Amino acid sequence: MVSYHKHGVDLSDDDVDRLFRALADATRRDIVRRTLTDECSISDLAHHYDMSFAAVRKHVNVLEEAGLVTDGRHGRERRIRGNPEAIRRAQTLLDGYERLWRGRIDRLDALLADD
Repeated sequence: MVSYHKHGVDLSDDDVDRLFRALADATRRDIVRRTLTDECSISDLAHHYDMSFAAVRKHVNVLEEAGLVTDGRHGRERRIRGNPEAIRRAQTLLDGYERLWRGRIDRLDALLADD
């Protein structure tokens, strides 16, 4: 198992897989966007999509497994809110990859300039 601590985040391979699998779907990205600005019930979310309540709940469950959203109960209602810290971890990881590739491009540019 690989740790992504060197990129500034403490994530395992499994954590990264869950995170990017969750973000790979347009509906899930939209749910994250909506819940980062306003806490929503699954029923509230379901009104925005042409799919069943159960399908929206499955999307929310994938997002919860990835840590991108959290839920809380208000009476019988399950309220979903986005987790900005998880978004920051994803951004930090991507920034690490960008620094890695920019460093490689800079070294390639230096090699080509020497020729």
